[in-house]
Amino acid sequence: MNATLLPALLGFGTGLALIVAIGAQNAYVLRTGIEGRLGAVLPVVLVCALSDAALITAGVLGVGAVVEAAPAAVVVVRLLGAGFLLVYGLSAVRRVLRPGALVVGGGPGGGRGAAVTTALVLTWLNPHVYLDTVVLLGSLANQQDGGARWWWAAGAVTGSFVWFFGLGFGARLLRPLFARPGAWRVLDALIAAVMLTLGVRMALGS
Repeated sequence: MNATLLPALLGFGTGLALIVAIGAQNAYVLRTGIEGRLGAVLPVVLVCALSDAALITAGVLGVGAVVEAAPAAVVVVRLLGAGFLLVYGLSAVRRVLRPGALVVGGGPGGGRGAAVTTALVLTWLNPHVYLDTVVLLGSLANQQDGGARWWWAAGAVTGSFVWFFGLGFGARLLRPLFARPGAWRVLDALIAAVMLTLGVRMALGS
């Protein structure tokens, strides 16, 4: 039992430690959950969680070595991701200047397709996701003996699902607060700061 449970718990804790942070992806999931756009929350959290699962699996299968051997590709992804983050950050700044109240089931973020596309871009055009999830988590998983590496990976994937579903669907508890424009102004100011900071750092390669 310990040969499977312990690696799974270690993977769960390590996976959570990497993703539970203020970042572009988490900020977007939080905003989507608070808005409560019809049909958008579930697809967004699934995109984020399933993407993590795919990336962690790729790392266990050794794709991390390919990522490390292709720095030019990572640079291209970094520049594209930086541009998107800067544009998204500026749109958040605009919302700060023109705040609106919460309309459950609506919101300024568009429909399901736009929400899913944004989640995909924020996930797959972030070079850190390849370095952290594929390379780092893949390396840590492969330090486990034998089949324990897959139990470790399963724990990390479980941590990702728990986090994104908790963040996306738990955000609805904040809806009464965000019925006021002032609350949206504070949230969008934080999102703008996160997106613009990450965008600039990504563009500079730091």
